[in-house]
Amino acid sequence: MTIQERIENSKTVIFKAVFPNTTNHYDTLFGGTAMQSMDETAFITATRFSRQRMVTVSSDKIDFKKPIPAGTIIELVGLVTYVGNTSLKVRVDIFVEEMYTEFREKAVTGEFTFVAIDEDKNPVKVI
Repeated sequence: MTIQERIENSKTVIFKAVFPNTTNHYDTLFGGTAMQSMDETAFITATRFSRQRMVTVSSDKIDFKKPIPAGTIIELVGLVTYVGNTSLKVRVDIFVEEMYTEFREKAVTGEFTFVAIDEDKNPVKVI
């Protein structure tokens, strides 16, 4: 299987509802909660791509473009954007959509770097 096919096959899409227990005093999703969900999506994407043990080594940049209100649905989309020797990068986009209309827009974008490790937690080749 080519790298491009592996990238396409490892694309990960997760949907969640934004409930009040995940929001701040502005009734929008906590930034930390968004980041946790993004890291989880990125981890799943990286693991599906490599089928190896993967660990997060950095969150390179996270841009919060729009607030995510309580009572909406979020879609997290993870996609491998770079494959190195022992590491890879995954971009995660969060789209927010209203529950009872067709309105949908990108709210957050971030990139995460992962390293493949062996049983002793030493870096190994991704491919």
